[in-house]
This record gives sequence, C-alpha cells and structure tokens, in this order.
Amino acid sequence: MESSFEKINRVSSPELDKVLGEPFKVLDDGFVRVIDYMGSDEAIVQAARVSYGKGTKQIHEDRGLIRYLLRHKHTTPFEMCEIKLHVRVPMDAWRQWIRHRTANVNEYSTRYSVAIDSAQMTPPDEWRNQSSGNRQGSSGLFTIEEGNKFSEQEKELHSLAGKIYQERIDAGMAREQARKDLLLATYTEAYWKVDLHNLLHFLALRMDSHAQLEIRKYALCIGEEIVKKWCPIAWEAFMDYSFHGSSLTRFDSEIIRLINSGDKKATIDKAIEFGLLADDGSSQKKSREREELEEKLNFLKIPIPW
Repeated sequence: MESSFEKINRVSSPELDKVLGEPFKVLDDGFVRVIDYMGSDEAIVQAARVSYGKGTKQIHEDRGLIRYLLRHKHTTPFEMCEIKLHVRVPMDAWRQWIRHRTANVNEYSTRYSVAIDSAQMTPPDEWRNQSSGNRQGSSGLFTIEEGNKFSEQEKELHSLAGKIYQERIDAGMAREQARKDLLLATYTEAYWKVDLHNLLHFLALRMDSHAQLEIRKYALCIGEEIVKKWCPIAWEAFMDYSFHGSSLTRFDSEIIRLINSGDKKATIDKAIEFGLLADDGSSQKKSREREELEEKLNFLKIPIPW
C-alpha cells in the first residue's frame, strides 16, 4: 500500500548556511560561531500545524502564525529549532552564561588540556563604576587617567598569573592544580547547544541594558549575526513583543487606570497600599517595583503623579 505521507525536505536557512563555521569576534579575543543547526522559521510553522514537508501557506500567513505564537507565549513550536554554537568567552562572563541551564554544554577542560593562553583585557575607557542603586550592576565610567592606571595594573596581573601558571606546568604540576590561580579573565571555550525558545529567553535577559556589558556583547552578536539570519520572522517577532515590548503587572494596570481617571488622591492612596510609596505618599521609600513602573510611565509619556 502506498504511503500517504508527503516527502520530507530538510528545513534549512540559506542565510545562516553562508556563515556556518565563520567566527564572529567578540571582545578582544572572544568569538561565537555556528557549528550546526536544525530548523528555521519554516520548522516553527510545521510544528505548529503538525504538518510534514513544505507547507502550502503563503509567507505572510507563516509570519502571522509565528507572531501569534510568540505574542501569546505558545513556545513549544520554537523548541523544534536547535542550534549548536562554539564560543570563546572570559570565565567571569561564562559563569553567568552557564546559569542558563536549558542548554547542552561541553566546555574546554583545564584538567585535561593546558589553559588557553589568553585573557580578556579592558580598554582604559571601559572601566565602570559600581551602581549605587543596583548591587550587581554598574553605572558610569572612570576617567581615562584612572582607566589607564587600571589597565596597566591589569596587564601586570595577567602577566604574573600567566608566568606562575606556566612555571607550574613546566615543573610537571598536575594541570588540575596548576590552574587554581588562573584569573577569571582567562578565556574558556565551549560547545553550547540550545533550542530557539530557550535561546530567545537567554537573549531577552543578556541583551538587556542591565546585563553585564561583556556578556551583553556576546548576546547582541548571537542575536544580530546569527538568530536574525537563522529565523528572521521569529527574530522580528521577538524584538517586537519581547525585547522592545513591556508587560504590565496588576499594580501597573491599576495605577495607570487611576492616573487616567484624573483622581490623584486615589492614585497616591493605591500606590501606598501597594507599598510603592511611603505612608506619607512620598517616593523616598526605596522600591524597585515603583522604579520599574516609573520607567514604563516615562516610556508611555504618562506623567508620574508623585
């Protein structure tokens, strides 16, 4: 009996094929490159329609479906696309990267191999001050004069750490112990395989302006140089709905409704009830949630009522 199934054609991305294996430079000696991938925008549509082979829908209908799926958080079809990246990244940024546990990872081993002889250097104009309002963030830059001093110190430290490590290796010390004083600036390499849904989540967090600059540069590279070529319709939807979009909490919605009603007293009272303002209605009380609401109000050109 003849099969009723259509012939399956491998879904590919011609634009991504053009850069397959090509390293995109990040920082001073890091890179990201695509080793392999599975699926594309078409695969997302196939999964959503539970169809085989090439669909019969027009491209504008495919675009509408992908945008609908992402807009309404129907994420399973995006998991049908996978990509394997080869990355070289400083260990401090890699520690943040590896926290995204929804990927398959195999990292360069400094127990088995000699550590990569490269460490990330910071240009004099990129030394950042600690943020006063965010314990894990930065804000503003040191002067060039101060930056020159820090960069010179960094160069000396890297040289000393590298010298001591190499002396240990040359003396026959076990690699697993010789590495113990390597700097977090030392580059490591890894293969990182992830599906598109979890990759977009990674990019939403790490492309954000609040993310550490070094890992943000990797995320921007992956997004602009790789995902945009791989799944351009999904990338467009992600940028529209996730990265440049904004969600409203119940607190946000109620405060905005009261602002629009023109009842300032009711707005202040509700903000006090929600713990966004101090009991006297002042904004002296520290509240990250209020600050996030204020960012949304500013973006929407809605006057802040307190």
